[in-house]
Amino acid sequence: MVLCLEDAEKPKLDYLVGCNLGARPIDQHIKGFEALGADVEVANGNITAKARKLTANSIYMDVVSVGATINIMLASVLADGTTIIDNAAKEPHIVDVANFLNTMGADIRGAGTDIIKVNGVKELKGNATYSVVPDQIEAGTFMLAAVASKGDIVVKNCITKHLESITAKIVEIGGNVDANGDHLRVWCNTRTNKATIKTLPYPGFPTDLQPQMGVVLSLSKGTSIINESIWESRFQYTAELNKMGAKITAQGKSAVFEGVDKLNAAPVYACDLRAGAALIIAGIAAKGKTEIYNLNYIDRGYENIEEKFRKLGAKIERVNDEQPQDKI
Repeated sequence: MVLCLEDAEKPKLDYLVGCNLGARPIDQHIKGFEALGADVEVANGNITAKARKLTANSIYMDVVSVGATINIMLASVLADGTTIIDNAAKEPHIVDVANFLNTMGADIRGAGTDIIKVNGVKELKGNATYSVVPDQIEAGTFMLAAVASKGDIVVKNCITKHLESITAKIVEIGGNVDANGDHLRVWCNTRTNKATIKTLPYPGFPTDLQPQMGVVLSLSKGTSIINESIWESRFQYTAELNKMGAKITAQGKSAVFEGVDKLNAAPVYACDLRAGAALIIAGIAAKGKTEIYNLNYIDRGYENIEEKFRKLGAKIERVNDEQPQDKI
């Protein structure tokens, strides 16, 4: 296996816009701002929110939204009174943002549960020191890479509780996970078994690890099914895996994975951040030299990913190529 990562082109805007995963409604963000007393105007492609003063309110989130939960927390920290966010997102980075703001003098309680209470304060202090929580998605990516490649690795400096849904699925399909403090050993020496997975908000199986798990299921015995409940266009990566010999049928928010014995090298294109990570895993597990293009997506979410995989024994190299993408 030799894996080659190539920059086919670098469209600057891709660093500013997100991955194309389908509709990204902002109605819950606007609802929260307006409930706190802001005037929000959406016009000519711009969103403008103005307020002389924000006042606390009770806000029920119609759908669980990580971004909206964080935005409402940020807006209500200095608002007069106590803001209650009901049906709030519970992801680890929600708790992380709340803890960071509390370090600066905010009064946020209940982060990580369905109901967050924010008691407004007069000001925040800028002399705080804070250590950001380890990224469970990056840790999960390496865990699934170990399973797909029949490897044996130790992931250090992770919070094992944040990875329980991934750990449970790895064990279910025949992999092995041993948690020891802030370390996780993950290994697999046999072909894994089929599974049925549905992505859900935390603490369910994360949508951001769905493509990586898709690579594992592509190589597993039997027929597996993934149901995606978060993003409507998450399965774009399956077409690239099929180029490598996978047998995946994706339609709407569901995909069927007919397990194959092996994947073969092919030139493939990352269509979003997590799809890119999945293709790296597929390239590591595949026979031959795989070339992966559109690295700008991958670089948005992983720092020096090729160096980390090299330390694990992967033959991976980043190559710069100035040719247009359609001629690679």
